[in-house]
Formats: sequence, structure tokens, C-alpha cells
Amino acid sequence: MLPQAVHHEVIHFSGHVQGVGFRYTVLQVAKEYDVTGFVQNLTDGRVVLEVEGAVGDVDDLVAAIEDRMAGYVRGVERRAQSRGPQFQGFSIK
Repeated sequence: MLPQAVHHEVIHFSGHVQGVGFRYTVLQVAKEYDVTGFVQNLTDGRVVLEVEGAVGDVDDLVAAIEDRMAGYVRGVERRAQSRGPQFQGFSIK
């Protein structure tokens, strides 16, 4: 039996998002929601968040990150899909 599909998003944050505690903040905020996934710095200066969970939890997580890191985030690109769950817990890569 196949695992039930979950909402999955890949979210790219741009701006001054590296070297400012961004990933640690995302990790702390993610603990407030029923989500799994990871956050990672990219070589181009952006940060990627890959997250699975209910649509409302993912939306609320992204809104909370944007709120807490408002002075640093200049752009947010979101790409969503439905797939089988691939993560356990939430981590910084």
C-alpha cells in the first residue's frame, strides 16, 4: 500500500538571508507546526526550505518566517506538489 500523499513545498528565500541566523530561526519556527523537512544555504546566497505538512501549516510556517525575518527577506518563491512523505523531523543542512 502506498503512503498517503502529503503537501510538499520547495521555498526559496532571497535577500540578506545567510549569516544572520536565518536557518536557526526557521528550525525554531518549524517546531511550532506539524511539519517535516529541512532548511539549507545555497551557494547563490539564497536559502531553500523544503517542507511537508498540511497546507495550512506550511502557509502559516512561511508567514511566520517572513514575519520574524522581515528585515532580511526580499523575495520568496514557492513551488508546491503532492507526493509521498519523504522526511522525518526537521533539520538544518
